Amino acid sequence: MTAAMTAPANNQRLAALFRSMAELLAAQRANPYRVRAYRRAADTLLAAEEDIAAVARRGGLGEMEGIGKELAGKITEFLETGKVRAYEELKAPLPEEVRAWAHLPGLTDSLVSYLYFRLGIRTSADLEQLVRSHMLRTMPGFAGSEEELLRAIQHLTTPSAL
Repeated sequence: MTAAMTAPANNQRLAALFRSMAELLAAQRANPYRVRAYRRAADTLLAAEEDIAAVARRGGLGEMEGIGKELAGKITEFLETGKVRAYEELKAPLPEEVRAWAHLPGLTDSLVSYLYFRLGIRTSADLEQLVRSHMLRTMPGFAGSEEELLRAIQHLTTPSAL
């Protein structure tokens, strides 16, 4: 039997949630240390024989390897509410307008997600400002011409003549 099969149910659910958060963060190009922290916490939860709820009740979350203050707070939130707000926010889809940016020259789904979630680029005007600052060209995943992208952004924001 594997550790995952013998871990208490709360531990299994939290481990699955933390792994999912790690995958979502990785897709958004989050800090690799943060991604690794969620994966490590999931491993710790699966290896623990004691139910995480019992550990939390006795105040022992901080004593577990790989469980720092932030993750302990997420565990407590899950035990109290059945969910983790940060996970719900990560799962939230991109707005339709922003998702459409992936069709612009040089942009990909993962880069658009990174721009939205990590850099706070929320509007076409924000995107245009980023391109004009020449910062976009320094980002991994951008494979296009800034001039072409600017023309495409302006085409998006210019009302069509009827």
